[in-house]
Amino acid sequence: MTSYHILRVISKLLIPFIFLFALYVQFHGDYGPGGGFQAGVIFASGIVLYTLIFGLERAQSVIPLRVVEVLFSFGVILYASVGIAGILKGGQFLEYGVLAHDPVHGQHLGILVIELGVGITVTAVVIAIFFSFVGRSEVDAQ
Repeated sequence: MTSYHILRVISKLLIPFIFLFALYVQFHGDYGPGGGFQAGVIFASGIVLYTLIFGLERAQSVIPLRVVEVLFSFGVILYASVGIAGILKGGQFLEYGVLAHDPVHGQHLGILVIELGVGITVTAVVIAIFFSFVGRSEVDAQ
């Protein structure tokens, strides 16, 4: 893709807006359509576009596989920690109302953190799957 200058320039302009839209979907998912899963896929699509345009080696220098592995573990831990925090505060697993001084604030906080964990996990898993498919060589495919 080194000879496709227009694609390279346009993708450099588009990728920050893709990430920004993913953050919008992530943090407004409890008020409208969207949430962690959709935001995770949108964010990962920005990384996929970067990989398609600039190559796997350069993409893995930006986000190494070790970071991806840590991220999908972190997302699951973040999700589970909200449930455990509810138990430690005297409620049930994933009971958000006990997470704050007011049950409504607890609901908002719990949903926000849960969706963040889902978004991080989905982003990391999609990137890991894409990197593993792109990294296969012709010899591996046979």
